[in-house]
Amino acid sequence: MTKNINDNYTTFAAKYDQLFDSDMYQDWLLYVREHTTATSVLDLGGGAGRLGVLLAEHQYQVTVLDLSPDMLSLAQTHANHADVDLTLLQADMREFSDWSTTYPLIVSFADALNYLPTIADLEAALFQVFDHLTDGGMFLFDVITPYQINVGYDNYYYNNDDDPENILMWTSFAGDEINSVDHDLKFFVYDETIDGFKIMREIHHEQTYNLATYQQLLQKVGFKNIEVSADFGRDEIHEDTTRWFFKAVKS
Repeated sequence: MTKNINDNYTTFAAKYDQLFDSDMYQDWLLYVREHTTATSVLDLGGGAGRLGVLLAEHQYQVTVLDLSPDMLSLAQTHANHADVDLTLLQADMREFSDWSTTYPLIVSFADALNYLPTIADLEAALFQVFDHLTDGGMFLFDVITPYQINVGYDNYYYNNDDDPENILMWTSFAGDEINSVDHDLKFFVYDETIDGFKIMREIHHEQTYNLATYQQLLQKVGFKNIEVSADFGRDEIHEDTTRWFFKAVKS
C-alpha cells in the first residue's frame, strides 16, 4: 500500500518527535472538538500520534495514517503511555484505496499536506480524503501560507544548545519552487564510543500555494461548504496569516 518516496522522518523520528509543541497540539485538539463531537476519525499524516492520543482521550476512535513505520512505532508508544487505543495504518496519503474504511471525520495538521512535493500529489491526497469520507463527512486541515514561507522562514535560524541530550541547529532557506522552503535540520548526538558528537542531518522540503488554489482543488474534488480561518479558527484570515485552517464537507 505504500509507495517509494523520501520518508523525511525515518532517521529523525525520535529526535523530531521531541520538538513537538504541546500548546499547539492542545489548540488542534480544541479546533477539532469545536467543530465535531466524538466520532471515528482518520488522522492523515498523523506521525507520532500526538494529536491522535489527545483525541482518543476525548473518546474519539482514532486511526493514525503515516508513511513512516518509525513514527507509527512512536505513536504506539505514546498510546501505551496514555493507556488509549489507536489504529495504526502505514500508507501513502496519496494512495490508500486498499484501506476500505470510511470516516465521518478526517483531519490533517502540523504541515502534513505541505510535505507533498507537487500540486498533483496534493490533489491525489484530497481525492483519497474525499473517497474515505462518509456522505456529509468533514475534512479539517491546516497548511502554512505563502506569507509564512516567504517572510516567516526568510533567513530563519534556530539553535537549541540548552539541552545536551537534544542539541539542534535549524536553518531554513528558499526552495527551488515558488512558495517552497527547505529546512536544514541537524541534531548533535553524543556518542560514548568516540567521546564526541555525531551529526544527524536531513533536509525537509515544504510546499504551499495561494489560497485560491486550495479552494479550487477542494471544489474540483467535490467538497462543499468550504470555510477558511486563522489562529485555530479563532480569527479571520489576513495578509500576514501564517497558517490557514480549512473546514470542508463531502456533500
